[in-house]
Amino acid sequence: MISNQILQNTIDGVKGITKIDLSVVDADGNVLAETAGDSEDYCATVKIFADSPADSQAILGYQFFKVYDESQLEYIVVAKGEAEDVYMIGKIVVFQIQNLLVAYKERYDKDNFIKNLLLDNLLLVDIFNRAKKLHIEMNARRVVYIVETSKEKDNGETVRSMFAGGNKDFITAVDEKNIIIVKEIKDKDTYEDLEKTAQVIVDMLNTEAMARVRVAFGTIIKDIKEVSRSYKEAKMALDVGKIFYSDKKVMAYSNLGIGRLIYQLPLPLCKMFIKEIFDDNTPDNFDEETLTTINKFFENNLNVSETSRQLYIHRNTLVYRLDKLQKSTGLDLRVFEDAITFRIALMVVKYMNYLETIEY
Repeated sequence: MISNQILQNTIDGVKGITKIDLSVVDADGNVLAETAGDSEDYCATVKIFADSPADSQAILGYQFFKVYDESQLEYIVVAKGEAEDVYMIGKIVVFQIQNLLVAYKERYDKDNFIKNLLLDNLLLVDIFNRAKKLHIEMNARRVVYIVETSKEKDNGETVRSMFAGGNKDFITAVDEKNIIIVKEIKDKDTYEDLEKTAQVIVDMLNTEAMARVRVAFGTIIKDIKEVSRSYKEAKMALDVGKIFYSDKKVMAYSNLGIGRLIYQLPLPLCKMFIKEIFDDNTPDNFDEETLTTINKFFENNLNVSETSRQLYIHRNTLVYRLDKLQKSTGLDLRVFEDAITFRIALMVVKYMNYLETIEY
């Protein structure tokens, strides 16, 4: 349960203070961590000691100690030397490892609880009972972040280090792609503050892992039982962001706008809508120049002068392109209602293309 690196750090720290060589061996006699590299001298003895009824024993210049986890032999600590102070130091290491076992088990229990909470696998009465048992505050302001990276390696430890000071935050995962953060926030924190936190995560992982990162988050909740809702909102924000706002690295559920509605439309309805608007001349058939003109026109809030300036074309050239588009689609982008219809239609086409990619 405890990583070998944590065990190594523990005995290295003790040796640094006491100058006593130590090692930790599992119940099968495999060396997990050591400071001296002399495991061959006591390897056979460890197996004999493991099968004996003794909890500690001095053999051939080494002190052996058993570490139990709920009456189950988990580790054997070996300290070099037979003096009384060596025995005391060995007992201190045993005590430290037992505390680590308790802490890791509690963390595992909390992690298991949070995962089931996110996935809606708990009854309401179980949520409150388990939260109370695990000393998790039930009525606190929280928000769920989902961190998606392009790298397959687990960036969970990097994320954990960012929130090391917040022992009320939970970092977990329910699949291989995403890291999930259930973060407790202050009463004064706003959605703008949450977005700043998300941007810090993006910047940190881009630096540490050299990976493409997206972060999405749901709405603020005030009750432990609503964590799953914030998680579902964050998932939707992640998907909607990839479809309609691919240039954004941070997506908030509260800022999804019309994309949130389109994302929930059934495919047959989308096809019917596009057929009514464009007939057979769909946006997929538009050339690059036309699409660039349309997007730039929308970016500039239907302002002809500003759009022509940014495209480095004459105003009359832009008007000609808009007239040409009107003849082919029947929609005049200079008219607000037509522009809205066209904008929604473009988003629906993006959504349909996305559905086709995930089907295959």
